[in-house]
Amino acid sequence: MSHLVIDIGNSRTKIAIFDDHKLVKNDVLEDLTEEKLRDYLKENSIQQSIISSVRDGIERLENVLIEQTVYIRFSAALNTNINNQYKSPETLGLDRLAGVIGAKALYPGENCLVIDLGTCITYDAIDNDNVYKGGSISPGLNMRLRAMHELTGRLPLIPLDDFDGSEGNNTGTSMLSGVVNGTFLEMAGFIEQYRAQYSELRVILCGGDANFFDTRLKNSIFAHTLKTEPDLVLIGLNEVINQQ
Repeated sequence: MSHLVIDIGNSRTKIAIFDDHKLVKNDVLEDLTEEKLRDYLKENSIQQSIISSVRDGIERLENVLIEQTVYIRFSAALNTNINNQYKSPETLGLDRLAGVIGAKALYPGENCLVIDLGTCITYDAIDNDNVYKGGSISPGLNMRLRAMHELTGRLPLIPLDDFDGSEGNNTGTSMLSGVVNGTFLEMAGFIEQYRAQYSELRVILCGGDANFFDTRLKNSIFAHTLKTEPDLVLIGLNEVINQQ
């Protein structure tokens, strides 16, 4: 049975087709319009669908999916195998919830820390008994660069793509070094914090900026527990469909 899975983030939209548990097709779009979605459904035979969105105003997309598929409205109230102990589940980002569901689908019986490096960076742990209590949110790489530019008088706006890994030797490279290396040290600190809590911990990277840290972390003391899963949120959403 074919499932259409859509993850609408702050900066981009990922859309994928699963055949039961197998990912068979995925695309990254700057934006998903109602027209694009109808075209996508015409080109592919879809039985069930689901959306995770960090934005409001997706009702038109939902209506298209309701018309043409069996649509599952994803929310923290939906019955899953996760023991969700987040104290305000109605405010929990659905991408965060989908990420931990995806982590348990890939690594059942393990303690997992999901680090999603998107517009914001989120840290979410779920234990080997499927208990999820919450996590942390911090600014993403580009947000940090924009903040230094917008909240100061003279610092320029530096593209993240200009980072070459070297120590800063002018204002621009110093900003990049501070952002990338500062974020790496932040991540290392969170990993150590959770490792102290869990004797065995699987660390999973996902999100658009995961590539900046994959090699750095794999060259560190965390290498043996680290996995990069770029489609983790999509896998989690598909798992929700399979659980209904």
